[in-house]
Amino acid sequence: MFEKVNPSHPDKIADRIAGAIVDLGYEKNDNPKIAVEVLIGHGVCHIIIETSENYTKKEIEKIVHRIAGDVSVDLRVVKQDIHLANNQNDKLRCGDNGIFKGVPLRKEEKLLSKYARDIYDKYPYDGKYILDGKRFIICQSNVQKEDLLTLYPDAYINPLGYWTGGTNVDSGATNRKLGSDMGQSITGGGLHGKDLSKADVAINIYAFKKAQEENKIIELSCAIGDEVIDGKAYSEIVAEAKEYIEKIGGFEKLAEWGLI
Repeated sequence: MFEKVNPSHPDKIADRIAGAIVDLGYEKNDNPKIAVEVLIGHGVCHIIIETSENYTKKEIEKIVHRIAGDVSVDLRVVKQDIHLANNQNDKLRCGDNGIFKGVPLRKEEKLLSKYARDIYDKYPYDGKYILDGKRFIICQSNVQKEDLLTLYPDAYINPLGYWTGGTNVDSGATNRKLGSDMGQSITGGGLHGKDLSKADVAINIYAFKKAQEENKIIELSCAIGDEVIDGKAYSEIVAEAKEYIEKIGGFEKLAEWGLI
């Protein structure tokens, strides 16, 4: 059983805004420190940024309007906590405490991810999809049920009928759809809105990739300040995560579909 949401779901819009803000941080500095939280809905986007970088409201509004349309922006930018900042002063160390799990993808997760992308390519609007054995549930906004039945005649489609979706129907918040992004690999750490030094980004990516490569569950823990995780220098884990992020096109691209 697996649930997947598309990039126009309100929670993913929040993730994408957070990701774009992190991308901008990397344009400003090769090694920025950033943690972003976004709550969006009903015409307002609330954003808190804890960071080493300087952001202007105009820069943030440009990102929000590009991704979410004409909504007002309530912005708070603060400096990163001094103790957290000092942890990274002279060497790249683990940026937080945490537990992490990488799990090999099942056929069901791969299949639903493909279905979700195929539907979104044709109907790029808010949508959510579930595959539970042979039961395929489609909740796709801005499309008639009959049109989707021509593509998936055995699916259970839009149980309450036609709907419009988006942030004027539902609110969105960062890291609320981690199950969609990571499948069974989800633990407690949020994947989106953080720089690469954060364990929630670097170790989540590392554990997920290692699980796929070795076809087994990978479980790891870390303490803030750790320099070695899983027998590997934390700087190497960060470098691998950076390579992955750059390959897919940045943090905003990561936020669109997650790791699956």
